[in-house]
Amino acid sequence: MLYNLHEMQHAFIQPWNHMARSSLQLFTSPFSIFSYLPESRRMAAATEVFFRLTQRYDKPAFGLHECVIDGKTVPVRETVAVDKPFCKLLRFERDLPARHKGRADPKVLLVAPLSGHHATLLRDTVRVMLPEHDVYVIDWVNARMVPLSDGPFHFDDYVDYVREFITFLGPDMHVISVCQPTVPVLAAVSLISTLNEAVKPRTMVMMGGPIDARKSPTAVNNLALEKPYSWFEQNVIHRVPLKYPGYMRRVYPGFMQHMGFVAMNPSRHANAHWDFYNHLLEGDDESAAAHRRFYDEYNAVLDMPAEYYLDTIKRVFQEFQLPKGRLFVRDQLIRPQDIKRTALLTIEGELDDISGNGQTAAAHDLCTGIPAKDREHFEVPKAGHYGIFSGRRWREVVYPRIRDFIRKYN
Repeated sequence: MLYNLHEMQHAFIQPWNHMARSSLQLFTSPFSIFSYLPESRRMAAATEVFFRLTQRYDKPAFGLHECVIDGKTVPVRETVAVDKPFCKLLRFERDLPARHKGRADPKVLLVAPLSGHHATLLRDTVRVMLPEHDVYVIDWVNARMVPLSDGPFHFDDYVDYVREFITFLGPDMHVISVCQPTVPVLAAVSLISTLNEAVKPRTMVMMGGPIDARKSPTAVNNLALEKPYSWFEQNVIHRVPLKYPGYMRRVYPGFMQHMGFVAMNPSRHANAHWDFYNHLLEGDDESAAAHRRFYDEYNAVLDMPAEYYLDTIKRVFQEFQLPKGRLFVRDQLIRPQDIKRTALLTIEGELDDISGNGQTAAAHDLCTGIPAKDREHFEVPKAGHYGIFSGRRWREVVYPRIRDFIRKYN
């Protein structure tokens, strides 16, 4: 019912949103007499803020069409390597010139989080890695677009997907997980080792994830413990409305996740929009453009399959099954201690308010079969959650550490 009410609200606001778009053109177009009125800039600024607050944001494109290798611009093609019901395995294929055809750049599987935002949140991660790596990304499909006939998607299915993609990429591959997927990725690599499967990752890099959510609990962790499992099932799970291919599928709607994101730091977002309004008034186009880029990404959310979300709440954030040694996938106990031939690098942000300090580093306590010389931990000074995979600290501090670690075992 709530999902249908949300769609009705959006339909009601749409005419006002279209009116705001038209008014914005009226106050900004050089061909409009209204753009030359004394208050035109103020009206344009207020109109754009309203327009953006009432707009529905679709999934952005990665938009990575080229990279620079050895000072030369190289074309990049985004292709679908594997197409699954709930995700696509994307490859960013570089059209290397003849003199670089023999390059043995490391093959990297980048596992994006299935936690509200699209995989394009890792655009900067991919962009920085492209010149020196053959990059594959798991791009999750909005669950409301997956027909009910494709069945449910549980935590175990996530682990199966990761195992399948590791096998698909073949020997000498590396896996990087960002945030929430650190748990299913560790489970997948553990299963591969326990079952002695042929393809094992050379390295696994885990960044800002809840391997052991008991350590330095954040607001996200506390919410999962304050409410019983039944509360999440009854209050945040809804069925997809008729207008979408996934009609009647049970999901955790993206709009509710977005409300939760904003509620974590409401004053920060309010100040950001007030600053945006002032940047428009002052003609600070660069700052205004940065605001648009950030919120075009931040406001684009997807619906999560209810089964996976509820499994994660219960198994990762309430029962802590992995660090307690009680996590089973397809009736197979997950034994991280069986991992012996995959090197481990964990990365945390000093100021991370989503995955607290020590939660990712806990992987070292579990992966006791990996020799100490093949395990490293890095805490990024003054970095928050997003700063460890995007922005200046990612480019200048974190990426060189990951690059050197991968090269060491490639």
